Amino acid sequence: MNQIKELHNQAMDLAEAAFLAKLQGNLEQSNQLTRQAFEKETQAAALIANQIDAEPTRSVLHRSAASLAIECEDYQTAERLIVTALSGNPPQEIMAELKDLFIQINLRPYL
Repeated sequence: MNQIKELHNQAMDLAEAAFLAKLQGNLEQSNQLTRQAFEKETQAAALIANQIDAEPTRSVLHRSAASLAIECEDYQTAERLIVTALSGNPPQEIMAELKDLFIQINLRPYL
């Protein structure tokens, strides 16, 4: 669990740095940092993916990784992460957020 927590913390630090870079108008750096955050969060989610009883941590990590995947425009990976999260037993609130992300992905071509 320590490795999962460490990867998650690194991902959140990178996501925060990406947000700040975006606010400063440095879109290239923001995109790079977001990609790095996505990779770290995906690694953390993968480490807990098979632990169905590790809720809500399992679904929260997958939701976070899916959100970062969407920011990186990696919609296929985002869908896979959402499906993996929903295949467990996520709390109702997280389940609703995952479904919202799924709708966001699938409405994208129409907007």
